Amino acid sequence: MRLLHTMLRVGNLEKSLDFYCNVLGMKLLRQKDYPGGKFTLAFVGYGDESDTAVLELTHNWGVEQYNLGDAYGHIALGVDDIYATCEQIKAGGGKVTREPGPMKHGSTVIAFIEDPDGYKVELIQLSSHSSAGKQEEATPQPASLG
Repeated sequence: MRLLHTMLRVGNLEKSLDFYCNVLGMKLLRQKDYPGGKFTLAFVGYGDESDTAVLELTHNWGVEQYNLGDAYGHIALGVDDIYATCEQIKAGGGKVTREPGPMKHGSTVIAFIEDPDGYKVELIQLSSHSSAGKQEEATPQPASLG
């Protein structure tokens, strides 16, 4: 078995595609309208679906907002330079909800951002090559999500 995709229901497909493709750098892999069911599916990701897990963005026509509930957590993305990534996300119009810093009760450097529908995306520092000094200087902040 292999993880294929995670599905997120989105209220505005164009805004979501802009966020995931232009702000986070994913590629639109495929998109199809289903007029009989009144929905559109768009698959985005960093690699081909045959090799990597992707996101399925489902837009139900006429639905602009969803109640996210409290069971869903977040999507996690590994990044090489979390500080530069957060600055790029802000410059691209993205919303950083927790600035980079060590996670609560740990040393892994994380940040949280939010997509147009309010879904949380955790950024996790994978390497130390361009942020090592900043990691040491970072002041611990409580994580907004557990």
